[in-house]
Amino acid sequence: MRYNIHLRLLVTFFVSLTLTCSLLAQENTNVQWTSEQQLELFGYCEKPFLIKQLKLSPETADKIGQIHFWARWQEQKIANNTNDTFATAGEIEVAVVKKYKTLSLSGDQLKSLIERRKNGANDPCEVLTIKPNPAYDTLTKEKLTQLYKTKYRRALMDQLEVNGKQADMLIDAEVWRQKELFTVAAIPVTDFNRIRKAVELFNEREKKYRFIGLTDQQKEGALAFFRKNE
Repeated sequence: MRYNIHLRLLVTFFVSLTLTCSLLAQENTNVQWTSEQQLELFGYCEKPFLIKQLKLSPETADKIGQIHFWARWQEQKIANNTNDTFATAGEIEVAVVKKYKTLSLSGDQLKSLIERRKNGANDPCEVLTIKPNPAYDTLTKEKLTQLYKTKYRRALMDQLEVNGKQADMLIDAEVWRQKELFTVAAIPVTDFNRIRKAVELFNEREKKYRFIGLTDQQKEGALAFFRKNE
């Protein structure tokens, strides 16, 4: 029980540091979330990546969150000139890798974690980066759908190797998402319901993609295609 409470607090602090910085960078607004909200954000953001992309268990993902919090804490102590263990960020990274190795990770998982951390791996969480295209605000769904079909239908068919019906369903799903983004963006950034609504939006898009009958590769390709052409 004590271990679980300790882990919960560490993950909470880690998420608070990471996501508060992301929000400040995006909105220049000092948003203070409760511990429960911060844990909810961890579940929406980094944890799903660790579980899905690196094939880690939820328990191992939480332990990695603990390691990352520990590293940030050590870095802050260096900045404050109060660290009596580490003198440089490089020394901390060596210790982080040692801690990774205690988690019984595969060679590929360990390599991916090290590379992700080395390269920054601080891509803004999608639920925190709601930004609708202002050019679509005055267009009806019908007009926006026609615009997408004219510009992207053939490209979707060729690049994703989907048929015409699937391309049309992908366009319908993306047009729906684009219009819904305005509803979510209208919620103040200081309101946590903005994030929950964003999560609902992405979950609903996932359902629409599953209904289309895409392979995992086609789904990832569609997401990348629409991100590129937003």
